[in-house]
Amino acid sequence: MIFLYIVLILIGLFIILLLVAPRKYDVNRSVLIDKPLPEVFQYIKLIKNQNEWSPWKKKDPQMKQEYQGTDGEVGFLSKWEGNKDVGTGEQELTRIVENEIIESQLRFFKPWKSQSEAYLKVEEADLGKTKVIWGFSGESKPPTNVFFLFFNMDKTVGKDFEEGLSSLKTILEN
Repeated sequence: MIFLYIVLILIGLFIILLLVAPRKYDVNRSVLIDKPLPEVFQYIKLIKNQNEWSPWKKKDPQMKQEYQGTDGEVGFLSKWEGNKDVGTGEQELTRIVENEIIESQLRFFKPWKSQSEAYLKVEEADLGKTKVIWGFSGESKPPTNVFFLFFNMDKTVGKDFEEGLSSLKTILEN
């Protein structure tokens, strides 16, 4: 009988966690780059350029990559297969508003299956300077949303965004 009560309590606790766990996420970071907006935008809209500043490329320089379509145009697809730090997935350009935003869909297959909407936004800051905002958002459906009660995505992925934006700034300003 005690075993039954314990099981019922655990099931009840899990149901409560399902209800209170966040279902949506949005992680982003920004950097100020001392270059004119059109110049920054032309560089960041090319997905292949991410190989120069992405923190994930640094985590697995040997990752296998494959491309389909024309880089910098909607429909361009970048696929990768890497080590446990970068996993396996693909990124597809879904929307480009010249000198404003680049949106893409990130589809991860390993180490776990998920889908997110990624974005790179640019804003004119001061004369000749550009603010770049890099982020991604999505929805985590139950029961996987419980995971986010114990994993701080903003802190973990945010750190990677900060590293990547710092590298982007260095590349574009030199």
